[in-house]
Amino acid sequence: MSALPPLTAVRAFEAVARHLSFTRAAEELGMSQAAVSYQIKILEERVGTPLFLRKPRQIALSEVGAKLAPQVEQAFELMRTAFADTRGEVSNLLSITSVPTFASQWLAQNLGLFQIAHPDIAVRLDSSSGLVDLVHDQFDIGIRTLPSPQSVGIVSHLLLKADFSPLLSPKLAETIGGVKKPEDLLKLPVLDPEDEWLDLWFATAGVPGYTTEGRPLSMLGLQSLLGAAAMAGRGVAMLTPAFFRDEIASGRLIQPFPLLASAGWGYYLVYPESRRNAPKIKRFRDWMLEATKPLRGES
Repeated sequence: MSALPPLTAVRAFEAVARHLSFTRAAEELGMSQAAVSYQIKILEERVGTPLFLRKPRQIALSEVGAKLAPQVEQAFELMRTAFADTRGEVSNLLSITSVPTFASQWLAQNLGLFQIAHPDIAVRLDSSSGLVDLVHDQFDIGIRTLPSPQSVGIVSHLLLKADFSPLLSPKLAETIGGVKKPEDLLKLPVLDPEDEWLDLWFATAGVPGYTTEGRPLSMLGLQSLLGAAAMAGRGVAMLTPAFFRDEIASGRLIQPFPLLASAGWGYYLVYPESRRNAPKIKRFRDWMLEATKPLRGES
C-alpha cells in the first residue's frame, strides 16, 4: 500500500482547485501564497504530473487535476461530517433550503409531520431560489427546480415534474359562460401574460393566436401568488396542479382541461454524495420520497 501524500499538501490542493486561485486559497488556509505553491509542488512531485495549468493571470486544472479534485473534495467532506457527528451537529439539526414555490405550496403544510415522526431532529427551513453550494454552505438538503438530475458530487431525487396547466376560479369561468374548449381561455384576463408556460401550453393544446398584446402586464412570479390571484378571480394562471390539489378539490380553483404541458423541469431533492449515509439525511430523504408519492401520481 503506497503512503498517503502530506495532508497539508492535499488540503492546499483542495482549496486551490475550489477557488482556482493561489491567493484566495492562501487567505482561506492562513498561509502565504508561496507556502501554498510549495505544497502544490510537493503534491505534483508525488503524483508525477502537473495538477494545474499556469496561465497568464489565471490557473486551470490539468486533466489529472480535474479528475482528482472532486474525489479529494468528497474525502474532506466525509471528514467534516465525521467530526461534526462527534459533536452531535449532524444528528440534531437538519437545515433545508427550498425554492419558494415548493416551500409554500407543500413543505410548509407537511414538514410538521416529519418532526412528529422524528422529534429528535430539529428542522431549519430557508426559502430561497438563490444558488446554493450544498457541499460548503450550511445547508444539509436542498429542494431545487432543475432541468435534469445532478450527477457530479450531488445525489438527486425527483419529487415532482414541474408540468403545468391553466387554473382559474369558477366565477371567472362563468363570466364567459364556462370554459369548454382551450380557445375560450383567450377571452379571459391572464396572470403573468409574458410567462413562457402560456405559449408552451397553448402550443401543446394546438391553439394558435395567444398574444400579450393589449393585456395588462403583471409579474407575480411565484406560483403561490399566482394561485391566490387566480382564486380571487383576477385571471387565468398557468400553474402546477399538483400543488393546488386541495384548492381544486374544494372548488376554489378549476382545471378545465387534463392536458399538462412541460418545459422539461422538475423539483428535485438534492444533497452531497459524500453525505448520503448521514442518518438525518437518510431519514428525511426516505420520509420525503414516501410523502410526495401523491404528487408524482404514485400509490
